[in-house]
Amino acid sequence: MKYKVHKLEVNRDNMQEKLEWFLNRLDGEIVSVIPNVRPTFQFMGATAKVDYLLIVEKLG
Repeated sequence: MKYKVHKLEVNRDNMQEKLEWFLNRLDGEIVSVIPNVRPTFQFMGATAKVDYLLIVEKLG
């Protein structure tokens, strides 16, 4: 069994469309989608931001 890990750069505005497009063009089975979440500090307090997604694909 072989696996491939893809990195998909996203932002808050285009995350859903980019992920949907990417997943629909993969040939293998999706094992996991892992977000890279980093804390940020805004004027109103602490929050988090997703910079990219790691997608684990299981190849046939």
